Amino acid sequence: MDTDIVPATVADLHQVLADHHRYWGERDLRALHLTALVREFPGTCLTARAADGIRGYLVGFVTPDGTGYVHLVATRDDARGTGLGRRLWAAFATAAEARGARRLKAVTSPGNTGSIAFHRSLGFTAETVADHDGPGVPRVVFRRGLPFGADA
Repeated sequence: MDTDIVPATVADLHQVLADHHRYWGERDLRALHLTALVREFPGTCLTARAADGIRGYLVGFVTPDGTGYVHLVATRDDARGTGLGRRLWAAFATAAEARGARRLKAVTSPGNTGSIAFHRSLGFTAETVADHDGPGVPRVVFRRGLPFGADA
């Protein structure tokens, strides 16, 4: 099935939230879906769109120090294992690099073993940082340089 990766819209974000369980299962991450990010960073927030709807999405931006930061990336339950997550990251890396990014970064919880394995397969290093999101709230921080080439 053909899937186009295009800039995300606020309407896309609303659709993703309506189908939240298809992307995140039992984890309730709706509060992390910030409309402001889609409005303010339209070139680095992406939707993977196909005839059957939104198959995946990525919400990211470039920081002033040249880091392409991905806040959220998800594929729909029936699109996992198709390479779509890798394609979303590659599209984001291209957009971020065009906006001056020199490195990439993302964060997840230590229990998200699928995300950790996925990001390592893309060439990211993974470091657990104690108290990253406050006292007693560790996170795994992913980092890698650009370009996002054949090693991804």
